Amino acid sequence: MENPVNNTKRPVDRRSFMKRGLLAGGAATVGAGLLAKGTPARAQGLLGGKLGAGDAAILRFLAAAELIEADLWTQYAELGGIGNDQPIEVNQNPNPPLNNYQIALSNLDTDGPQYITSNTLDEVSHAAFLNAYLKSRGAEPVDLTQFETLPGSKATGSSGKLRLTNLMNLNVDTSWFVRYRSTTNPDLGATFPQAITLNGVTAIPRTDADFNGVSNPNFKGNNHIQAIANVAAFHFGAIEQGGSSLYAAMSQKVSDPEVLQITLGIGGDEIAHFLEWVDFAGNGVQQTIAPFTDATSGLTFPDFFNNPPLQPASLVQPSLIFPVPCEFINSNLPHVAIIRPLTDRFAGAVAAVKSLTASGLFIGQSRQFFQTLEIMALEADAAVRLLL
Repeated sequence: MENPVNNTKRPVDRRSFMKRGLLAGGAATVGAGLLAKGTPARAQGLLGGKLGAGDAAILRFLAAAELIEADLWTQYAELGGIGNDQPIEVNQNPNPPLNNYQIALSNLDTDGPQYITSNTLDEVSHAAFLNAYLKSRGAEPVDLTQFETLPGSKATGSSGKLRLTNLMNLNVDTSWFVRYRSTTNPDLGATFPQAITLNGVTAIPRTDADFNGVSNPNFKGNNHIQAIANVAAFHFGAIEQGGSSLYAAMSQKVSDPEVLQITLGIGGDEIAHFLEWVDFAGNGVQQTIAPFTDATSGLTFPDFFNNPPLQPASLVQPSLIFPVPCEFINSNLPHVAIIRPLTDRFAGAVAAVKSLTASGLFIGQSRQFFQTLEIMALEADAAVRLLL
């Protein structure tokens, strides 16, 4: 799940943002109604039995987020995944010949296609568990099936199913690549530039024509499909670092200890995903893959080691794959390596929806979809922890 920390000069204030309208399509009207009485969706602090309203709201938003993740990751797995643990939706043999997209992903890491499949299965399991748990505690599960209306890829390997998400016209926020190499913290006011500009780009082959291109002697494959794979790599990191921050932010609101086990447990898995994709994306901007330019799309991927796009070069150094210690809680305290951001302003449910929408992931979705997602986001952010 992405988050909105980027290179904007002034951080977005959540309250003023909601006044202007959270999402395209007039969804702010719904949010205004929810907030009119000023009553937060408070958790009841029950141990066992029916979930409190706040904890239920948190888990419902997380279930929606996981359904969205499962949808986008399934698209990646259909075209780029491989392995014996394929989800049912990915109808491939255990060891089929690799298509050029899988080859391009393998250039970034020989196990890349397997990682994509495994990540997909994890997200599918998160969504299924959260919905089952909600039902077991007397809360309403989340069903977004009615919003599976977007056409997906027409390339060989795609199931042809209608989707929740659109991976073919993305604005990928790559500022996370810089943020985790910086000693500053977005929760304390820091902002970050893009590591590389990726606007209006596709992260999956759209048709079989995208599998083809001029061969590159420096690596197995061609520049066009490699550029698509590189976009996907940065998108993988953007999604999973956002999920890491979202679960951390929601965990601070939970009242029921069992619900806290869930948010910490699944949130930890999101962190594990993120750390893999940090390394994966970095492999696309160093030798032997980079530098190269895709003549079809015009995308250029420089060698971040020998031609860093930012200074100091450590801000984009590919080999710095673990979070660099940064300021935390108070700038006078020692720097510490942490997940960041952690606050509602940048990592909460409303922030997550805003970021995903800005990324183009929901291009083509209905007004009802945005309204439904906004209601769940507002209720999740309104939850407060009760002392038992």
